Amino acid sequence: MAKKSYTAEFRREAVVLAREAKRSGKTVSEVARELGVHGNTLSLWVRRDDSEHAGSGKNTEGLTPEQELEQLRKENRILKMEREILKKAAAFFAKESS
Repeated sequence: MAKKSYTAEFRREAVVLAREAKRSGKTVSEVARELGVHGNTLSLWVRRDDSEHAGSGKNTEGLTPEQELEQLRKENRILKMEREILKKAAAFFAKESS
C-alpha cells in the first residue's frame, strides 16, 4: 500500500480544525475521519505543532506572553466596567420594585 502524502498547508489546516473541534467537544479521531486521515496521523500533527510552539515563547494563538497579558488586562477592565453597570442596574431595579 502506498504511503499518502499531504501538503504542509493541508496539515496546518487539519491541526486548526482539530483544535477547534476539540473545543466544541469533538474528538481528534472524528475530525480525522471527516478529513480522510488516520486518527493517529492527525494526533501526531497536533503534537508536533504543540512542540514547535512550546519553545518559541508564543502560545498556540500566536501571541507573545506580553501581548496575551495586555489582552487579558483589557478584557479584565471591560469585565469590571460591565460588572459595575450591572450592580447599578440591580440597585436601580431593586429600589423601583420596593
